[in-house]
Formats: sequence, C-alpha cells, structure tokens
Amino acid sequence: IMDSLGYASYDTPWTVKFRSFLASFSDVFSNFGTHIGESYNHDRCYRSVQMRLYTLSKRQFVLVFAGFFMCFAVSVFIGVAGPPIVTEHDVNASSLQSPKVENLATGPFQLRTPTLSTFNQQLWLTSKLFIKNPKGDSIKTKFTMSVVVEGQVADSTVLITGKKTHNHTRTLHCVKNTCNDLVILHLGYLDFTTYLVRVMFYGMSDKYPVTEVEFSFKMYNPTFTQLEIWFRFVFLVLTFMVTCVFAHSLRRFSIRDWSIEQKWMSILLPLLLLYNDPIFPLTFLVNSWVPGMFDAVFQASFLCALLLFWLCAYHGIRQYERRFLTFYLPKILIVGLLWMSAVTLASWQEYNELQDPTYQYKVDTVNFTGMQIFFFVIGSVYLLYLLYLIIRAFSELRAMPYFDLRLKFLTALMFVVLAISIAITVMRFGTGVLQDNFVADLATHYKNSAEFLSFYGLLNFYLYTMAYVYSPSKNALHESHFKDNPAFSMLNDSEDEVIYGSDNERNEERTRLTKPVPAYQDSDSD
Repeated sequence: IMDSLGYASYDTPWTVKFRSFLASFSDVFSNFGTHIGESYNHDRCYRSVQMRLYTLSKRQFVLVFAGFFMCFAVSVFIGVAGPPIVTEHDVNASSLQSPKVENLATGPFQLRTPTLSTFNQQLWLTSKLFIKNPKGDSIKTKFTMSVVVEGQVADSTVLITGKKTHNHTRTLHCVKNTCNDLVILHLGYLDFTTYLVRVMFYGMSDKYPVTEVEFSFKMYNPTFTQLEIWFRFVFLVLTFMVTCVFAHSLRRFSIRDWSIEQKWMSILLPLLLLYNDPIFPLTFLVNSWVPGMFDAVFQASFLCALLLFWLCAYHGIRQYERRFLTFYLPKILIVGLLWMSAVTLASWQEYNELQDPTYQYKVDTVNFTGMQIFFFVIGSVYLLYLLYLIIRAFSELRAMPYFDLRLKFLTALMFVVLAISIAITVMRFGTGVLQDNFVADLATHYKNSAEFLSFYGLLNFYLYTMAYVYSPSKNALHESHFKDNPAFSMLNDSEDEVIYGSDNERNEERTRLTKPVPAYQDSDSD
C-alpha cells in the first residue's frame, strides 16, 4: 500500500494490537491489584535493604542475646562493687552547742553543713522526730516549719534566696515513739562550700513530748560522681562509634529503601547520644540549674522516642502507606503528651525550688495531683494502644516468613527491657527516705551504683543490639535489586528453610545461579 508521498505503509495486524492492549491492561491491573489484594501482596512489595536479621542462624541468635545479657551483667557487677550513691551526715538536736537547744519541740536548731564541693552535686536536709508515747498511739498532727538558709563565704553569710524566712505547714505521722521523715530543704545545685540552716517548729502538741530530733544532711558521694562521669563518657563514646558504623553501613542505599527499623535506628542512636548527656561535665563547671534541666529534657526525649518507635514498628511492619495525618499524628499526640507531662513535672519542681528551697509538691497538692493523674491516664492509653498493635501484628503476620521473625525479635527484646526496667523501678522506688518529695526522689533515690549502671547500661546495650541486627547484611547490596516481598515469593517454603537455611545450601544456590548456561543443549536437557 502506497501513501501520498510514495512510501509503502503497512497496517499493524489486529492480533498484535490486541496483544498490546492485553499487556497494557495487565500492567494497569497489576498496579491496581497492589491496592486491592491481600495484605501480603501489597503491604511490603517494595524494595527494602536486607537486614542482618534475615541471615542469622539459630546459633547466631542465641549468641546475640547471650552477648546482650553478658554486657548487661558486667555493668551490674561493676555497679555492685561501686560506691554508695548518697553520703549522709547526721546531727542530733540534743548535741548542738552553738546555740544549745533548750526546747526540742520548738528549737531553734542552728545547723552547719559539712564542707561541700561541686562533686556533691545536690543537698538534702531531712529530719526525724522521736516522741514520748507510752501507749503506742498512732498520731497525725499538723505544725508549722520555719527555715532560713544562708550560704557562707569566708566570715560572712549570704542569703541564697531573696526571701529570708520560709514558712510551710507540714503533717507529722507518728507510730509509737518514731515519726516519719520530713524533707526540710533541697538544693538542686551548690553555690557555696558551706551552708547555715536555722530551723524552728511551731504548733507541736505538748501531749506527746519530743525526746529527740535527728537531722540528716544527704548529698551525692564524690566517688560515685567520678564513676558516673566515666561511665557516661564511655557510653557516649560507644554510642558515637555505633552510630557512625551504622550510618556507614547504610551509605550505599537510598533512604527510601531502608526498612522501618533502620529508619528508626537512625533517629534513636543520635537521641541516645543526648541521653548519655554530652554536656554533663558542665554541671561541675557552671553553678546553674541549666545543665540539670537539659539532662532531664534529654532523658525524657529519648525515652519518649523509644515509646514512639515501638508504636510505629508494630503498626508500620504490616502497613506500607504511612501518611503523617493517619499514621504518625495519633502516635505523636499520645507520646507527646507523655513527654510534656514528664518535662512539666521536672521543670515545675525545679522552678519552685529555685524560689524556695523548702518547697514540696504538697504545697500545691491539687495541681500536682492533677498532673500525676493526667500522666497515668495517658500512659494507660499508650499501653492499651501498644497491646492492640502487637495483637494485630501477630494475628496478621505470624505465618509469614521474615515478618514473623522481625516481630518475634522485636517483641522478645522489648519485653526483656521492660521486665528489667520494671524490676529496677520497683527496687528504686519501693521504699525511700525522701518519699515526701516525689520529684526530687526521682533523680536521686538509687540505693547503690548497681541500679544506676544497670538502667543506663540496659538502654545503651538495647540500642547497640538492635543496631547490629538491623544493619544491612553482607549481601544486602546485591539483594537490594529484588523486591522485599518474602511472604509472596516464599509462600511455599517452610519458615525454617527460608530463615535458617545452612550456609552450604546458600552457597550451592548462589553457584547454580551464577553458573554460565551452555549455548546449545540437547533435547533431553530441554
């Protein structure tokens, strides 16, 4: 057939057009099918960097957990052999000579602290009253406490606050001859080497005469402070090295190809650097509340980011489309309220103690109790939501290779961390001498160095273990050319064969795939 220009033209046969149409329709249907198919056909059918988790054998998994527990045990043993955290200096009112106390029920009690240094960090003054109670009655009475705090410089004294006298009403609980401990004052940082404290009681009942008043100055042990500085530095260096190695292992892969665990590890590791507090030495160089406040914010930020990671991991492992409004915003709202509550509680106590060292949360019981209730309500909502996501994830992915492995590893390590954290918390806050001051107790009530090192070591080693397991495998660069859809491509394989295949089998398979194919084959081979 000749066209108008004299060139021959050929019509495309209708069969070719029909096949082209079917091919186009098939492509469209395939793209559309990723949104209407079952979850294993569309949730994770995109490229993802192969993690070391996929290549570990059973023996290697045991070694990973054994290494985690061994490192944690070493930190606990070092803490057990370490020094006590708090040192005490007790003074009995009956032994005071300048001036001599005439009436133990009223005072005044003139107290002088031992010589302090910046390595003592903070200072508490507590008191315990002993009364004459022959019948062993249970007594509850209110009285007024008047306190004056002065810092001593050479031969002169300086008021540490603008207000000379601090008056507060306290409640005294007595059983038999012993009364409960009372926190008289708390200094969050030390400006002077010596402090003078004058205490007076008003409104004490004459029915039960006071036989003795025992005052106790409590401060950080300088030896423990040196241990804390060294271990924070060691954890800081280790975290920096792990962060660099993890980032270096992912440098060849596009961030779009990272799994959700790898993306979150790139966020948690820098936050762990802040959790180890790189500005902690400023506490001993600057007499200010600012370094302590930053430490509280850093710790709250890391812990809340870890809580957010658990929510996103259990939800995101079964859902590829993660829009900000529907996926991240509800989780950020819940965890953000927890972060705001923790920071507000710490800053509230810190601010009031700067204005009044004798401040306690019971002075403003209504607002403080409301904040505590709000914190526990949001915490309960978080736990219920996390439990729901865990149940949904296991119900949908428990029979799928690789995904089931990711869930089991994430859940096992998370429950280990939670169990140890709860045990440390129970040992830390079960009983205490500073229980009247709830917020100040949060930062200081460690019985020994083991509790401090175990909690810090636990979180650091937890992140190190995840960084190792979630880092790319040796063959990740070659495997990244294939789509991460193990549930679809390996439906007919057993989980043990897929995950725990021997090294020989993998080598034989790799050799078979790379073996050159002959150009000519006989009919039997065909």
